[in-house]
Amino acid sequence: MTKIVHLEEIKSILEKIDPIKLIEEGFIAYSQGNVTVPPVGEMVFDDPPGECHIKYGFIKKDDFFVIKVATGFYDNPKLGLPAFDGLMLLFSQKTGQLLSVLLDEGHLTNIRTASAGAIAAKYFAPKKIKRIGIFGAGTHGRLQPIYLQKVLDCKNIITWGTNQEELDIYKRDMKKLGFKVETSLNAEDITSTSNLIVTCTPSKTPLIEAEQINEGTHITAIGSDTPEKQELDSAILKKANRVIVDSLSQCMERGESFKAMQNRMIEKEKLVEIGKAIVNKNFQRTSEEEITVVDLTGVAVQDIQIAKAVWTYIKKNH
Repeated sequence: MTKIVHLEEIKSILEKIDPIKLIEEGFIAYSQGNVTVPPVGEMVFDDPPGECHIKYGFIKKDDFFVIKVATGFYDNPKLGLPAFDGLMLLFSQKTGQLLSVLLDEGHLTNIRTASAGAIAAKYFAPKKIKRIGIFGAGTHGRLQPIYLQKVLDCKNIITWGTNQEELDIYKRDMKKLGFKVETSLNAEDITSTSNLIVTCTPSKTPLIEAEQINEGTHITAIGSDTPEKQELDSAILKKANRVIVDSLSQCMERGESFKAMQNRMIEKEKLVEIGKAIVNKNFQRTSEEEITVVDLTGVAVQDIQIAKAVWTYIKKNH
């Protein structure tokens, strides 16, 4: 019988597993060619602005395959609704039976994205973090600094947002979690004081220009997950010493790398998959002076890994 798992149970299970380790293993398997991931299915809506992503795939010779549906409707908070929703369907790779419906309301997607941000910082951020700069005061703008604490020691953050009211709420909430927080409506305040920057907005126009990026800066770009979105001036990727992507094939169609190639700022040859970089130190940051960009578009192997972990925990403990 198919087991339906609700958000509260999923949250309690996540406290007992290590998603960062699981996502890292998934990236390695993906870059080694051991994962089948078909092209992303998506619908993009204009009014109100929103999107629905369908990501799915399987690890070869594994027990499961996963289909994930996730939505993001960015005006929802004005209606008193969360911006994200969704679910994950976990099937048997042996029989095709639907084993579990994970009604995570988009939470597993958010956690696997936060975990990927932590992995990006683990291998590409400078050793000494002066300050973490966050673009976006929503769900990801909160989860990214929380998950970064698992791989580095810096609770000094400055966050950019689109309106002061949103930033004031953000500042209050993050201070309660022990962060030292400043906020700004001016991007320059973030880029001039931070050497680890995370962009997590649905922007369709660049928020940061190349001349604002100082030597030794690392940027993890996670907002640009459709062909329309762009958070970084494409010249930043040209300026960077290293450009790392979660999926070469996906970054041909979406993300900051796609935009930079479209704008003839970089060639495909400059891109290295993060799974390859994790296992080969030659592709990781080698000095405090390098400028590095990690372009995360969100790959189905992340969904597979986190859904499997929740299901495996349930089977072992029930």
